[in-house]
Amino acid sequence: MRSTHTFGCRCRESRGIAVTECAIALPLLMVLVLGVLEIGTALRASTILQSACRESGRLVALDWRHVVADGQTPNDKVIQDLKNFVAASGLKVENLTVTLTHADGPYTGQPFDVSDEDNDLQFVRIEVSLPYDDISGFPLRILRGKTLKAFIVMRATFSGGSLTG
Repeated sequence: MRSTHTFGCRCRESRGIAVTECAIALPLLMVLVLGVLEIGTALRASTILQSACRESGRLVALDWRHVVADGQTPNDKVIQDLKNFVAASGLKVENLTVTLTHADGPYTGQPFDVSDEDNDLQFVRIEVSLPYDDISGFPLRILRGKTLKAFIVMRATFSGGSLTG
């Protein structure tokens, strides 16, 4: 009889230990899972931004004169195409920032005008940035206040990619 009483006590004791372990482990596991989801969201968005930069760089590197609408500048076309690519991929573009700057030489960091013939065969840096807060839907905000950025450097040209003109 006494051994039954001891067995019953140990059973209740092990249940209490299991509840305590669950109370400690479950929140940690949830934080870990939500953190992985949040980092995955950031990586997906970064990949989309990098792909958008690459597509915009192709426009700058090709003979863009036949795809720019009347009244539209090549810079406007590059920016609009980049924003359209990002929006079509499912990200918000309200706070998306796109810049085109000189990538080398004496004008490094200065605004780059794709339509300026003096910029033919010059390197252009196309950079896009998006606040992470615009894409996160998770309650865990590890990346709160961070900005996702991507860029590409391409050679701008009027001649459709020929280095010999």
